[in-house]
Amino acid sequence: MNQYSLFELNQLIRATLDTHLDPSYWVVAEIGDLRVNQKGHCFLEFIQKENETIVAKIRANIWSYTYRNLIVMFESVTGSSLKQGQQVLANVSVQFHEKYGLSLNVRDIDPNFTLGEKARKRQETINRLIKEGLFDTNKSKFLPLAPLRIAVISSPTAAGYGDFINQLTHNPYGYAFNTRLFKALMQGAEAEVSILQALDSISMHSDQFDVAVIIRGGGSQVDLDCFDSYPLAAGIAGMPIPVITGIGHERDETVVDLVAHTQLKTPTAVSEFLINGVARFEASIDEYFRRLKSTYEIRIRQEELILNEYYHRIRQSASSIIQQRSHALESFYQEIKIAVNQYVNSKKIQLQRFETSVKHMDPAVILKRGYTITTYKGKPIKDYSVIGKGDEIKTYAEKNIIDSTVRNIKIRK
Repeated sequence: MNQYSLFELNQLIRATLDTHLDPSYWVVAEIGDLRVNQKGHCFLEFIQKENETIVAKIRANIWSYTYRNLIVMFESVTGSSLKQGQQVLANVSVQFHEKYGLSLNVRDIDPNFTLGEKARKRQETINRLIKEGLFDTNKSKFLPLAPLRIAVISSPTAAGYGDFINQLTHNPYGYAFNTRLFKALMQGAEAEVSILQALDSISMHSDQFDVAVIIRGGGSQVDLDCFDSYPLAAGIAGMPIPVITGIGHERDETVVDLVAHTQLKTPTAVSEFLINGVARFEASIDEYFRRLKSTYEIRIRQEELILNEYYHRIRQSASSIIQQRSHALESFYQEIKIAVNQYVNSKKIQLQRFETSVKHMDPAVILKRGYTITTYKGKPIKDYSVIGKGDEIKTYAEKNIIDSTVRNIKIRK
């Protein structure tokens, strides 16, 4: 019986593989692990899954010279770096080392295969969202006419976040937006989980916000795959308030953009959208007050015309009677004339008082005097018994609109 040392056996295995295997093979596999060391060498683990169970696994490496050239080409075609979880088509040679065992040496990776896989998975995600009735769910959420309470999902150090806040704060109308940042990673392997956690936090306090915005700003298109993921898209679809995206990319729309209530290209575009929305609401309020004032003015003019016509008819009638009765009725005519004049003057005085009262009742005048108008469900509150704790009310001042939630009601004795 022949005996071999371990080293001799490994030499035999190596010689056998070198003799019987082709120089290289094209292999389809998923990247299970990936790391790049200080010298630029990339070390991977290739796996194959069936029903989420790993059925095959092997170590692989890409030497630094090959990796530098390969990664540039891969990113330029796919818009993404090599990362864990990607399906790739790699050209590999099989290596066996007496000390380090079996591994694969990656010579090339076909970026078009990965690009096709990304497109296929993206379409599968879209089809699944449509099938489950989630694709248009967030679009059906009501967008408030004056969205002033904003939940922001972003990295606090992102340039896009700074631009967004600066534009809201220094808007030309002086609107006071209330923003709250929910910190999240906006790219990389942890971005999906981080953004989902932020969405969960907002959902728990959704009554405190009008809308949620997801902003990322400019930068590389690499590591944006998370915005095509099903869990993140489903999380946005299920949000109780509208979600607006301003991820800041110029490539095709992500799945997250497609399921959001409103998609915009950049954070500044999102801030402009919010500012313009409040401006349109303010313009509609101004138009309402203008029409109300115009209606009162028309009514006053109509009453004046009726009163003048009435006055002239009485005067003509009195004059005719006086002429018929001649001198015998002169004294009576004088009494009638005086009475009519007094009556007309009193009516004019009443009309002037009415006009003055109406002008004082003009909401614009009331607001300028420092008073406010509080509404519930779009109507001024006359009977405060109709509102209760937790109800939403709006208070209109001369230059501000304040949204409030009733916390307590006290009855004055």
